Amino acid sequence: MGNAAVQRLDSMANRPLSLVNVPAAYLRAGRDGAFWWVPGTQQQAVEFAAGTVFHLLEPDLLQELYGLPDWLSALQSGLLNEAATIFRRRYYINGAHSGHILYINEAAFSAADADELEEQVLQSKGPGNFKSMFLHIPGGKEKGVQVIPVGETAAKDEFLNIKMVTRDDILAAHRVPPVLIGVVPQVTGGFGKPGEAADVFHFAEIEPLQQRMLELNDWLGYEAVRFREYQRQAVAATSAKD
Repeated sequence: MGNAAVQRLDSMANRPLSLVNVPAAYLRAGRDGAFWWVPGTQQQAVEFAAGTVFHLLEPDLLQELYGLPDWLSALQSGLLNEAATIFRRRYYINGAHSGHILYINEAAFSAADADELEEQVLQSKGPGNFKSMFLHIPGGKEKGVQVIPVGETAAKDEFLNIKMVTRDDILAAHRVPPVLIGVVPQVTGGFGKPGEAADVFHFAEIEPLQQRMLELNDWLGYEAVRFREYQRQAVAATSAKD
């Protein structure tokens, strides 16, 4: 979400007792440091007193009330991946060959037969409605009936390319090494050693996030957040091997 909020609950002596997560999807900033939790209508809104909510947000170029998530740049790629997957799934579920020209060049095929066939084709449109049809023309000639696809074949052939390109975009947006999340390599050399990738990922991505989360301690005045020292995986793997 690009936003993280923590509510401070005080004891009867007005000392910090515990910290509670506030869902970012329903968090709304108010005036003078106050925050609101609005899960539904305005009547359901809950106000947090000023100074009781710590708000950690990603930077935004246009405003300073809410954070902007880093993965927003890959949102369109994710939606394209979803659309390609849904299209292919529907295609296999109903065997749909929509987007084609049905060409019939048979003298024995009457106008009434054409009207009936047109009605059957119209009824087959829609997700999951397509069904195979049987067409019998006695004395028909070769290629008297043809199904000419219009553009759909290219869309199906690009499925694997769409999946790989969108995957790379999403990984780049989150800056996660593929070897750490089980992506199957498409090249013979693979992605390298997982331990080395884990070390680079920690020092380049995880540790900066941890440093930002430590700002909660400065706001609270207590050490509420602490991280264990990271053990380098590449060094540990080498030591174990030796």
